[in-house]
Amino acid sequence: MRRLVGVMGDMNAGIFELAGEEVGRTSRDPQGLRDYHVRLRDLAVETGRPVTWGIFSRREAPEVWRTYLALLEETAAAGGRMFAQAHSRALNVVLSFKTSLPFDRLPVWTELRALPLDLQRLRLRDPEARRRLVEAAGERHERRAIGAEPRPAAYDGIFVMDTVEGPHRSVAEVARARGVDPVEAMIDLALEKDLELFFLQPIANENQDDVLEMMKHPRSVVTFSDSGAHVSQIMDASLQTHVLSHWVRTKGAFTLEQAVRMLSFEPATHWGFADRGLIREGLAADLLVFDPETIAPEMPEVAHDLPAGARRLVQRARGVSATVVNGEVVLRDGKPTGALPGQLLRGPLARRW
Repeated sequence: MRRLVGVMGDMNAGIFELAGEEVGRTSRDPQGLRDYHVRLRDLAVETGRPVTWGIFSRREAPEVWRTYLALLEETAAAGGRMFAQAHSRALNVVLSFKTSLPFDRLPVWTELRALPLDLQRLRLRDPEARRRLVEAAGERHERRAIGAEPRPAAYDGIFVMDTVEGPHRSVAEVARARGVDPVEAMIDLALEKDLELFFLQPIANENQDDVLEMMKHPRSVVTFSDSGAHVSQIMDASLQTHVLSHWVRTKGAFTLEQAVRMLSFEPATHWGFADRGLIREGLAADLLVFDPETIAPEMPEVAHDLPAGARRLVQRARGVSATVVNGEVVLRDGKPTGALPGQLLRGPLARRW
């Protein structure tokens, strides 16, 4: 990796981004974590290229994220460039009968989930089939969840997404109130919404105080992307609208002006695009026209518009009247206008060659 990023340094171009190594996610091996941080620091200092990664707090290792903030300061003091990408809310696996569930790999559930949704509805209403499903959901399956796959069900940590903003009730809470098994509660809740209901399973950033501290750090940028991965499992398209609706309007943690800068100028600057991120003559006319009193994420939807009809999660926004790219309106009240003025953004070497 040092050689690869070293070439970027020789060419004075590019940003190095990484998802992180396993040793960097827990506190089980303090020396291994420290060695990993030293390698990242030295990579940034020796190559002269910016290094970036996503920063998250995790319930199972609640203090590890603070060591990454210290790493940012340590790298800057040594002359390197490094910045964190801070998400604006919890990182959730979005569960539903239309996407995925924690039980999908259990044999009884695999049989159910292979059926079309209308037949799943019938099976879920059959008392004997339901009994077998509830019983099977208590079985352990040893396969470790990878990436944004659903985790084994812990019902105090699975929440009913009956609204976008919340607060959201846990499945365990609903089950206690109804006097039923948590799996039965999930089935009933889903059937009550014709299997359209989503459940949220946070896998990072469970503590919103931590989220706010990461967002406010001077060496973090409020953004995050896995470049299109996990499109049927997590829903990050609302990161920016959540900043404006939750952290600005509801919580008052930032002024509107601070938030707009966080979402425009700062990402453009950190990724080296000097021709955008500001409203100024001569710069790219990329604009979002929105109402600060109403802008907010909408409920997610499932679309089947990928190749071979594969599914993805879509989350639109309300309160946005126009999206302008290179001076042309591409979305008006959320509807495409047909204009396609956008271009692939390239770095300086691509433009040169």
